[in-house]
Amino acid sequence: MSNETVLEGIQKSARQDLYTYHDYYGIDDLLTDEHKIIRESVRDWVKREVSPIIEDCAQKATFPKHLIKGLGEIGAFGPSLPAEYGCGGLDDISYGIIMQELERGDSGIRSTASVQGSLVMYPIYKFGSEEQRQKYLPKLATGEMMGCFGLTEPNHGSNPGGMETHFVDKGDYYLLNGAKMWISNAPFADVAVVWAKDEEGVIRGLIVERGMEGFTTPETHGKWSLRASATGELVFSDVKVPKENLLPNARGLKGPLTCLSSARYGISWGAIGVALDCYDSALRYSQERVQFGKPIGNFQLTQKKLAEMITEITKAQLLAWRLGVLKNEGKATPAQISMAKRNNVDMALKIAREARQIHGGMGITGEYPIMRHMMNLESVITYEGTHEIHLLITGMDVTGFNAFK
Repeated sequence: MSNETVLEGIQKSARQDLYTYHDYYGIDDLLTDEHKIIRESVRDWVKREVSPIIEDCAQKATFPKHLIKGLGEIGAFGPSLPAEYGCGGLDDISYGIIMQELERGDSGIRSTASVQGSLVMYPIYKFGSEEQRQKYLPKLATGEMMGCFGLTEPNHGSNPGGMETHFVDKGDYYLLNGAKMWISNAPFADVAVVWAKDEEGVIRGLIVERGMEGFTTPETHGKWSLRASATGELVFSDVKVPKENLLPNARGLKGPLTCLSSARYGISWGAIGVALDCYDSALRYSQERVQFGKPIGNFQLTQKKLAEMITEITKAQLLAWRLGVLKNEGKATPAQISMAKRNNVDMALKIAREARQIHGGMGITGEYPIMRHMMNLESVITYEGTHEIHLLITGMDVTGFNAFK
């Protein structure tokens, strides 16, 4: 069955999105009019284009590639990069808001945009030459060209410095060998920003293009999480990479880690979107589901769950907003970003589990978004730094002792 046929079937079984935003502490007062307009625009797009099809996409493990064009049109790819390269030129709070609204729809959709903007476009902008920026960024901004980020390897996840992927100088080109795995967007990416060691063992960044001989991107199947997202491997077998594809301004592990900080910041906002969607669904269900002659929202234990959920969401909203202010001012540290990513994803996962209980048996069905969100978060809490790694980053920051060695 073709991808187009699957999507036609999905579109016929569209579901209505009844989501309502929740702002218990009036955080909207801290946002500009532009922030709110951006949020409403992306939310409307998600309600119209993502929500009606995403449950069936997840059930069928199909990535809705037709959404890529729309993601480009709403400015979801590299929104905070300069307008001169076809990007939005927005502030970092706007970027966070966009990620929140996209992940409210689905973590896989946010991942697609997050990888494109923070892990492909950002390193080309930050570490690339002007020629590389002009060549790639405008097409990446519209979605005409899609990218992926190659850091994690089969034997090196939390310890990326141990990577085995490497390249040697052959005079007219670099010869690249190795493999990366768990790579979002890999199956359809036109370009890959790949991190590999040179002959001196220094980590460098290379732009590898689809079609280069020896470069393949086998898809990863059998996932229980991020089922509406395309995941794959990057395999390099004597790939000849033109020398002009080396990122000239990145040397060492700081390069890829800087990109990950940008992506982790987006995740800290995105996880709030998941939590809000689960809370909103649970609140509405508690007001409509009648047991023992009254709505289950009347019962103390249900109110306890909902009260704790909105409390944790509110704390996460304040954490993300303050981090956004710091990032706009150029003051946000990687450790602060780690704290927000860890806290907010953990918060969202706990809320998803509580929301599932409020929905009872219905919570495990595709009639509600809860289980899809919960399964997605099992990936989000692990990728771009596991829950434990981010705890150690905070621990090192406050004690001054490195527990990684």
